[in-house]
Amino acid sequence: MNLEIKKATRQSFGEAITELGKKRKDIVVLDADLSNATKTNIFAKEVADRFFDMGIAEQDMLATAAGLATCGKIPFAATFAVFATGRAYDQIRNSICYPKLNVKICGTHAGVTVGEDGATHQMLEDINLMRGLPNMTILCPSDDTQTRWAVEEASNIDGPVYLRFGRANTPLIYEEGTKFEFGKAVQLGEGKDATIFATGMVVAEALKAQKMLKTEGIDVRVVDIHTIKPIDKDIIIKCAKETNKLISIEEHNMIGGLGTAISEVLTDACPAKLTRMGMKDCFGRSGKAMELLTYYGLTAEDICKNIRNKKV
Repeated sequence: MNLEIKKATRQSFGEAITELGKKRKDIVVLDADLSNATKTNIFAKEVADRFFDMGIAEQDMLATAAGLATCGKIPFAATFAVFATGRAYDQIRNSICYPKLNVKICGTHAGVTVGEDGATHQMLEDINLMRGLPNMTILCPSDDTQTRWAVEEASNIDGPVYLRFGRANTPLIYEEGTKFEFGKAVQLGEGKDATIFATGMVVAEALKAQKMLKTEGIDVRVVDIHTIKPIDKDIIIKCAKETNKLISIEEHNMIGGLGTAISEVLTDACPAKLTRMGMKDCFGRSGKAMELLTYYGLTAEDICKNIRNKKV
């Protein structure tokens, strides 16, 4: 992991969808008056004839995206995650998922690391909402390299996809050209003492914890779950059998998110205790991204405390 190179996954999304749009004429991008923040303004400048600013009308944007999908286009509809999955939930459910239309919903500014925008804009329930929808796929990349893969991968999936991106800069975890596989998590390290399951922005914190614990003689593996639905059941079961402790971490409500998805797998196939780290069924508050991760106990140091705890 290169801690010196940092880029927000929303920035990577804007760059990736522009590159993809130049190659594929069936790609169109819609935005709800937030293109400077979602970074679809890059696409708007370079592929202007296939960019549509729908104004502050997220429900209309998703319904229009559904219509474009019926005409053979592959629409990527972008706005803040709180609006994409919350305000337009009915359109996603009934106009996109029910007919299984080829629409890509791009939620930027997800999680508590939105920071100073505060509780109203810190979407902590989006994974829960999208997981519960039949026909929906969920991708939550952790860095620039993985985001570029996720955007292109989403374009090749026939059906609804929710892509979750962050506002804050995150370290470069993977080298350019790293190969990922849809539905298959990435295991980083072979540690037998514990497994840290992580997704999105906090994968970097999990890797920092891995490095810190190594100096104490505690060897852990990190599993980057970039595809939350369908989740990689095989690696969850494998880690449950091979490691002594299981931890999940996400900047999302602990109810219905990554930890819940992992728990469902364990309950069905390999009963084991999982310590879940996330937002404890509460709203966020205003503050700088790292200050909030510290306040809510979602840092590398907090992961280490949980793994050192003999009761885990």
